[in-house]
Amino acid sequence: MASVVEALVPGGKASAGPPLGPALGPLGVNVAQVVAKINEQTKDLNGMQVPVKIKVKSRTEFEIEVGTPPTSALIIKEMGVEKGTGDKSIVGNLSMEQVIKIANIKRKGLLSKTLKNAASEVIGTAGSVGATIDGLTSKDAQAAVVSGKYDEILEAKA
Repeated sequence: MASVVEALVPGGKASAGPPLGPALGPLGVNVAQVVAKINEQTKDLNGMQVPVKIKVKSRTEFEIEVGTPPTSALIIKEMGVEKGTGDKSIVGNLSMEQVIKIANIKRKGLLSKTLKNAASEVIGTAGSVGATIDGLTSKDAQAAVVSGKYDEILEAKA
């Protein structure tokens, strides 16, 4: 039976230290090999916390599943800011194109069945981290999505 280790690691920068080393060491697997493979698979998510699941089948056999970072982390990276805000201040702006890009990355993890709904979910999260969408507040941007203002771009990307 395989042992499973789940951890949140910095994209492209996982190390043999905690949380991976102490969890993997007792399983007898080559920790350096596992870390190298995780870093290779997460290099495009540099600087973001990425959920990973390592299934250790034997000392030499393991499987790595890389999850997607939280929606808020994708939004912050897309805006190019250090961090979001906890208050109502604005820290950046996303274009609808960027919202759709994030919605497509997160699509399988969201409850939404359509890209339009997924974009609306991303817009809601964007508002909570201090982002505007095309200069609109998240509430106004969600209303614009519902009213059909962005249908053309959403249908083109679906």
